[in-house]
Amino acid sequence: MDNVNQFRVTSQRRVILDEVRNTTLHPTATEVYELVRRRIPSISLATVYRNLELLCEQGLIQCLRGGDQRRYDADLTDHYHIRCTVCGRVDDLPAPADAEPARFIADNLGYEILSCVVRYLGICPDCRVRHGLENPRRKP
Repeated sequence: MDNVNQFRVTSQRRVILDEVRNTTLHPTATEVYELVRRRIPSISLATVYRNLELLCEQGLIQCLRGGDQRRYDADLTDHYHIRCTVCGRVDDLPAPADAEPARFIADNLGYEILSCVVRYLGICPDCRVRHGLENPRRKP
């Protein structure tokens, strides 16, 4: 594991980290649990929750809060997310996080920006099709 200071690397922790790293779907703890159970059938949901929090504390993954569920992301680069308000799906936005607002704040207000959270909300393509919603901005 990377960035590990006196952090015991258990086989369960390794599998949980691998499963989060092997997906771009931003899984919930329950979804991680279902993935991990394929490899470790005896693991408990409580163990998955506890280890996800420890992995976040160690900076190996990040927790995305918003909506009614926490989701996890192994991509630690600066980037934005968009969450579907219907199904809760979270996707990465392909554009990199814009540094201009941070530069303005640093130059004009004297802050050192440590992190930035921008949350986009929308309706994902699957839900739009499933619920018969059309994109009013897209022309046929």
